[in-house]
Amino acid sequence: MEDRIPQSAIDAIAKHINGRSNKQYNIPVVGTVTNHETPQIFEIIPFDLIDKTDSKFYAIDGSSNSHSFYNGVSIGLYQGGYVCFQSGKQVRMNAGTDPIMLGQAYTPQNILITCEDHLFSIYDELLTLQPVKRFLEFTESTPEDVFPYSREAVCLTTSSLLGFCQEVLEWSLIYEISCRNETRPGDFILRDGTLRSPNIKQEYLVRLGDFLANEKHIILVGITKSTPIKVELAYTFKQIDSYLQDKLKPRYPFSQSDPKQQKLCCWFEVPDAVLLNAYGSSTGNMFIKKGIKGGRGIGVFFAARLDYVEKLQNYDWVIADLNIFDVVPDIRESDLTRSMETLNGAFHNLTRLTQEHYILGYPYPLVEAHNFITLDADFKQEVINRVKHSMYSEQQMDNVDIENMFLDIHARF
Repeated sequence: MEDRIPQSAIDAIAKHINGRSNKQYNIPVVGTVTNHETPQIFEIIPFDLIDKTDSKFYAIDGSSNSHSFYNGVSIGLYQGGYVCFQSGKQVRMNAGTDPIMLGQAYTPQNILITCEDHLFSIYDELLTLQPVKRFLEFTESTPEDVFPYSREAVCLTTSSLLGFCQEVLEWSLIYEISCRNETRPGDFILRDGTLRSPNIKQEYLVRLGDFLANEKHIILVGITKSTPIKVELAYTFKQIDSYLQDKLKPRYPFSQSDPKQQKLCCWFEVPDAVLLNAYGSSTGNMFIKKGIKGGRGIGVFFAARLDYVEKLQNYDWVIADLNIFDVVPDIRESDLTRSMETLNGAFHNLTRLTQEHYILGYPYPLVEAHNFITLDADFKQEVINRVKHSMYSEQQMDNVDIENMFLDIHARF
């Protein structure tokens, strides 16, 4: 491997990462309550009180997977779904009776791909899924208006099609959750990822964001695990961590007397300079724009530390993308004043979800949604095995022919 990859290329990667992770953006460790781009520090909700709330916490995730065989047969899968927690317990979202599968998931019927027509069938089926149909009805527009790319462009490759289907389904599930009978004002919807999309025009995301904030009064938050923002702010995170733990904690007026329960959290809005360096100025301007026109979504990026775990700082800090209609309630009147009350309340409530021992600092409903919906390699193999069994039992095909059909030639060498 060393002969095939020059050491100079490896060194260049290390140098780049080191340079980015040591940038200083002059973000102070001591914040001011009137400056949303400085740390807003607060005490974590006590562990014995985290489940004492009427709010529901929904978490949405999606997944896709595909595999091609040497004979031109491919399978393409995508799925989307959500789970819900209230008072620390998972609430059933489906009409089934399975004591374990409590979430609501949507999976298409068309997964076979051997030609272009099969790609079009997958696209067309997406539009017939109930959550997507309802979302399109909400937009009062046609797919040609809502989606920025044509059916032919989306179906150009299997990966682009599956990514499109997964994301459109996820956004449709946000609308579905908001319309459920049990959803109430003050509930949270968490999405794995950002509140930006290259596959839905901003105009229609804006309608959804306005509907959630101003009609349903539901808090929508995108939580991002992997983002270049965290690399850009690595130095800042270290400085704030050190200040909170070493200087502020010894003199902070905690309500908790047990030192093990004394944890400081904080949040701050990510400045434009950080966003530009993280995403670049060529296409990044559209992605990071803090407005309801000329961008790709409805989010405002915040960095947040919602728990404290020594030497696990990758989990400590998350990037939260909050609905701009919650962050800037008078955005339509061009008043850019942030609602500090809403922001403080949202991040304070999120600490109800970040104290689970197996994933400290990260909202556990999103972990459960990921486990519920992810199409991993085992799931793919399960589909293949079931197709083989159906070909043998229902179609009476020869076993040797079936095995040859699904032969992975590269796995033999």
